[in-house]
Amino acid sequence: MAQSIHDFHDDPRNADIRIWINGRLFPRAEAVVSVFDSGFVLGDGVWEGLRVVDGEPVFLAAHLDRLFEGARALALDIGLSRAQLAAALRETLAANGMHDGVHVRLMVTRGIKRTPYQDPRACIGNATVVILPEFKRPKPELLAQGLKLFTVHVRRGAPDVQDPKLNSHSKINCITACIQATEAGADEALMLDPHGFVATCNSTHFFIVRKGEVWTSSGDYCLGGITRANVLQVCREAGIPAFEKNFSLTQVYSADEAFCTGTYAGVAPVRSVDGRAFDTVPGPMVQRLQALYADLVRRDVAAARAGSTA
Repeated sequence: MAQSIHDFHDDPRNADIRIWINGRLFPRAEAVVSVFDSGFVLGDGVWEGLRVVDGEPVFLAAHLDRLFEGARALALDIGLSRAQLAAALRETLAANGMHDGVHVRLMVTRGIKRTPYQDPRACIGNATVVILPEFKRPKPELLAQGLKLFTVHVRRGAPDVQDPKLNSHSKINCITACIQATEAGADEALMLDPHGFVATCNSTHFFIVRKGEVWTSSGDYCLGGITRANVLQVCREAGIPAFEKNFSLTQVYSADEAFCTGTYAGVAPVRSVDGRAFDTVPGPMVQRLQALYADLVRRDVAAARAGSTA
């Protein structure tokens, strides 16, 4: 049975979480936004997913960089500074007694519309900001057995159509890819770029390992992934040859190993792509990168505790 990389074991504590909406904390059942909200009406907004480790939102500065970059590109005034958002995150975690094994969805939309219409000038009031934390860990069996990928017909588009660098609420391109992969019995969709080269997955970034080298896409047609960048960083630090380049499915099928990266699951092995199975899952390079990434997370937590700011 197919499962998403975002599959998790339900935690009963999530029934009582409190969710931050525009400066107030609401019980889960009361955490709602208007049907006139820009996010609901049009998917007009940006968001970030964050992991919390030892009480710290990991790589917070990079996530806020991406959030504010996207908001600026969309001429969306968040209405809060980086410091205020970081404080709101910590307030929400403290209110829920959350310290570890937590995933946070930070969402910003353009706010309430006076009428359902796409023009931003139809908005009234300020942006809607939501911080939704949950106790959530990836399933250990998923990380142990690896993901099954299926290459879909849905392509990652060029930036003059819908810029893939925007982590926007408008995710229909990725959702369509996810649906096709799920119907094919896979866990995640592998997506190509307009030229037929491998681009990314529908909710994660994709890497292969060939003869001791780590390859990922050129990055031209995928989101600027935080974990993707961190994996490339630890490769550089460890002297592992790593390349951002164009490569085809033929090179994927003949690779030694493959893996996906994302904030939620970190470094997750891939067991097969389009029915082509890898011999060892997780392979030696994936296991090494999982350890190196875990060490980078520990260093980021230590830096945050030492007083680094977002």
